Amino acid sequence: MFDNALEGVRVLDLTHHVAGPQCTKLLADYGADVIKVERPSGDPARSMGPFQNDVPHPEKSGLFLHLNTNKRSMTVNLKHANGLGIVKELARESDIVIENFRPGHMDALGLGYDVLEKINPAVVLTSISNFGQTGPYRDMKSSDIVAYAMGGPMNITGHADYEPLKLAGNIVATHAGSVAAYATMVALWEAEDTGEGQHVDTSIYETQAGFRDRRVIYLTAHAYTGESYSRPDPGYRVASGTKPCADGFVNIMGFGPRFKNIAEMIGHPELADDPKFTDPSGRSDPEVAMAFDEFYFPWLMERTKLEAVKDAQDHQLLAGPINTVEDIFGDPHFEHRDFWDSIDHPETGELKYTGRPFKMSGAELPPRNAAPLLGQHTVEVLESLGRSKQDISLLRESGAI
Repeated sequence: MFDNALEGVRVLDLTHHVAGPQCTKLLADYGADVIKVERPSGDPARSMGPFQNDVPHPEKSGLFLHLNTNKRSMTVNLKHANGLGIVKELARESDIVIENFRPGHMDALGLGYDVLEKINPAVVLTSISNFGQTGPYRDMKSSDIVAYAMGGPMNITGHADYEPLKLAGNIVATHAGSVAAYATMVALWEAEDTGEGQHVDTSIYETQAGFRDRRVIYLTAHAYTGESYSRPDPGYRVASGTKPCADGFVNIMGFGPRFKNIAEMIGHPELADDPKFTDPSGRSDPEVAMAFDEFYFPWLMERTKLEAVKDAQDHQLLAGPINTVEDIFGDPHFEHRDFWDSIDHPETGELKYTGRPFKMSGAELPPRNAAPLLGQHTVEVLESLGRSKQDISLLRESGAI
């Protein structure tokens, strides 16, 4: 048993917005000492909502609070020579440096891998960028929806009669950050084994092309068949899909070989022998599906989401409730597994945060700490580098921190 999974690992975090902070968040939550270097005005994510009580505040951004738990924050002006000097000192003491600037910017700052490698031969530098450090798209600007459209399955999400749709939120950036964290740990393992670091080049575009959410499946299918897929018709299938119930919606899959099970569940076993419902060609006929719903809806409207799902599971059917955010907070399964963490923050007070994405039996993971206030640990980190209070005061006066 060791104190925590990444005890003793020092990470210099030069990231901002979503993808980079998601990467360093995973490392911090599993025990790495992550020093988040912010520009004096702060990570731009501090100005991105949602905000507590819908009041914009740099210390109350839900996005920032979520992405930066267990980190230390210091402010450094990377355009100032003394600020760059501080970052180089930190890089010398770090196992990992992570950045998500545009390609070439680290070189322009004098912090490229060739420089960091000389300072610290075992350092792992992870770069996260829109299209990677090389290639014809290298310098193109992008966003979550652009990357999802270019690399992801956006051409097949949405309805056939309408424009393509993107899944909500920062799904692309979050996924890319998680991939970068995985890649960083593989590189760190190699560095610890050989004493030689390396430069990890993470392309958000490429993480989408290999995303398990349909894209890689359709790419593989295209390689075999040459077919290109398009957005499907909405469809209306017998005994399947999202349906209303007494307190919301459920998704129960009862078509095909499971049709007998759903017919028995709703108290109409005779429907399993009705040719109208058993004929495979009729299962996608909207009129046939609506005919079944005349029996199905009364059963659903007498049950809550959880009651309907339990009955469906008892009848060997694939089923789940369509949960709201409020439902998830009250979910007994999450409560049983201690998924939620209550974290106190000096500006927001105590709030519930989503837990770590996986548990480890061989590690006593560290307690979750709130995201840092802007520059909260600047003095602490500089003192650890041997800077005196007078030195720190001069750095502040000169605009280096």
